Amino acid sequence: MARYVTTVTEKGQVTIPGELRKALNIEAKDKVAFEMVDGELRLLPIKSTLLAGFGSVRPLHSPEDFQAIRRIVEEEMAEEAAREGR
Repeated sequence: MARYVTTVTEKGQVTIPGELRKALNIEAKDKVAFEMVDGELRLLPIKSTLLAGFGSVRPLHSPEDFQAIRRIVEEEMAEEAAREGR
């Protein structure tokens, strides 16, 4: 097992060694996740744009009322169908 040592900056930042970035196909601006398992820290690349964007937009109301959202969508779909003569 290879071991890589790096320094933590005053801001809590670390550089992921190039060999590891290459092995995990991590590029600039990519998202990564940290996972703590049995006292060990794991670094996971996040490639899904959906997962990468998770939490980047704050909801209008917390928690979201998904039933209300569904009602609004269904009403808008019904209005659109009525306009199109369905």
